[in-house]
Amino acid sequence: MHPTAHVDGFARDHLPPPAQWPEFLFELPELQFPERLNCAGLILDRQALGVHGSRPAIVTPGETWTYRELLSQANRIAHLLVEDMGLVPGNRVLLRSPNNPMLAACWFATLKAGAVPVPTLPMLRATELVQVLRKAQISHALCDSRLREELEAARSQSPMLRCVGYFGDAAAGSVECAARGKPVAFDNVNTAADDVALIAFTSGTTGVPKGTMHFHRDVIATCECFPRHIVGLRSGDLVAGSPSIAFTYGLGGLLHFPLYAGAATFLVEQHTAETLLETLSRSRANVLFTGPTLYHALAEHAAGYELGALRTCISAGEALPVPTRQAWERATGVQIIDGIGSSEMLYIFISAAGKDIRPGATGKAIPGYRAAVLDQDGEPCAPGVIGRLAVKGPTGCRYLADERQKEYVANGWNLTGDAYLADGDGYYYYQSRTDDMIISAGYNIAGPEIESALLLHPDVVDCAAVGWPDEKRGAIVKAYVVARKGRAADAALAKELQDFVKQRIAPYKYPRAIEFASSLPRTETGKLQRYLLRAPGATA
Repeated sequence: MHPTAHVDGFARDHLPPPAQWPEFLFELPELQFPERLNCAGLILDRQALGVHGSRPAIVTPGETWTYRELLSQANRIAHLLVEDMGLVPGNRVLLRSPNNPMLAACWFATLKAGAVPVPTLPMLRATELVQVLRKAQISHALCDSRLREELEAARSQSPMLRCVGYFGDAAAGSVECAARGKPVAFDNVNTAADDVALIAFTSGTTGVPKGTMHFHRDVIATCECFPRHIVGLRSGDLVAGSPSIAFTYGLGGLLHFPLYAGAATFLVEQHTAETLLETLSRSRANVLFTGPTLYHALAEHAAGYELGALRTCISAGEALPVPTRQAWERATGVQIIDGIGSSEMLYIFISAAGKDIRPGATGKAIPGYRAAVLDQDGEPCAPGVIGRLAVKGPTGCRYLADERQKEYVANGWNLTGDAYLADGDGYYYYQSRTDDMIISAGYNIAGPEIESALLLHPDVVDCAAVGWPDEKRGAIVKAYVVARKGRAADAALAKELQDFVKQRIAPYKYPRAIEFASSLPRTETGKLQRYLLRAPGATA
């Protein structure tokens, strides 16, 4: 590794041993990075100090920030962090806010000052915040004032958290007030390309969050791979979407990628299907980042909204059911670019766009990455055989002081925890999470396949399929179903759904038990938390 700019060496000291790292690939010309780089400079300063300075960078329903305005505010906050809050390079900074311009300014300010941002969801409670604060030994926090209560409760249990700044109001002592008199220029800390630039905690689909650490070069690698080769972002684009910037999907799609390309991003603090449709219609946004659950709802309500400006739609977070893809294309005429990524890999590594899209397939390994399907011995599976998805590229898993590093990385590959099969053309087809594969009477049954069949029924709004203990079969398929409003969720509908599934996929896969629910447990990015439904006694 290169000489670090971090005075506080915690992040580098708590990387896994290099022998446990995956193999990193830098095969594309655009992935040849210098020894020193600060990703904030390449994403924000480069644009703001160039031809894009007066152009919109961040748009909200109530205001617009140009690139130059965003840079000036980020620089003032960086001065505040260093001069008034005592921050030194390498300190970790908790960031806590809905998607808004001040969060973006605080994000870049933290990177410029050479610190390590740790974004967190606005919905986290004090108990969850304490776990993050302790695990990452966080010394500073910048927080939306509306979220003060939970952070203060966590602060009382976290003596390492020395300094907190609140923004979003005009009160004396707010971040905005304190930064107002600071210079609008700031000399970015000359970080090493392999200094840690981000600790992203997983969204907890397994119930146990992990801190994933990424370098400055990793951030730029994601800006060079997926948006360049798959999305085709342009400087005149306006990007909109639903994921929180606290998640790597939202961080890339709604902040890093648009600004790196000289485009603009439309930030709304929280979206429903209706508000997202209104945003797309009124703003004329032409690039959309969201997930399968919202695409399903958007397709239902799209009639009556002007969506003609949409050019590119990206889906990630969980597998995209074919019925959802088809419903969206019928409603808008726009194909969805599906993709699989992870917090461990920082962004999407398998996808396809345009004529390369094959419904039912996630896609191919994107430029810069390699993928394989491996058996339990780590050997490549034959085409059509289900195995463990493995990937390598310019990014990869480095957990923060976590023994699970040994489970995620093996023989240079990142093992994502997904069961896939590949065809002879290099397309990858999602089957399930490896721990979601249902083994019933000797048959391997993938829950998402049953969910896709159920979603074809007009009275199914949402669903989840899990394995449920059974004395005779070892396990049976149990489906949790959210029925359409106005349709009785009763035994008659359950029988109708069972017969419906039998007619569309092999009959042995049908859900032998169906439980109706008003909603299903999902993360803020829309990932279905099946582990909450598998436990005996679980209920949605």
